[in-house]
Amino acid sequence: MRRLGLLVLVVGSLAGAGCGRQAVRAAEKEFLADQIMVFDEDPQASSADEHIRSNREGASGGKGAGGGGCGCN
Repeated sequence: MRRLGLLVLVVGSLAGAGCGRQAVRAAEKEFLADQIMVFDEDPQASSADEHIRSNREGASGGKGAGGGGCGCN
């Protein structure tokens, strides 16, 4: 009886794990691009770190939102 209860609990939790995932509607995407969603505590320090990283690694960009993901930019 105890194993059956454990099995039901495990199967129920695994089945319910995928239910919380939903797509972001187009009308809600403006809130994700809001300035409050930027997690830089100090923009000047972040800019300096990005400058150092681009000089050290020879890489630049890749930070922030570049496009919509459709390949048209």
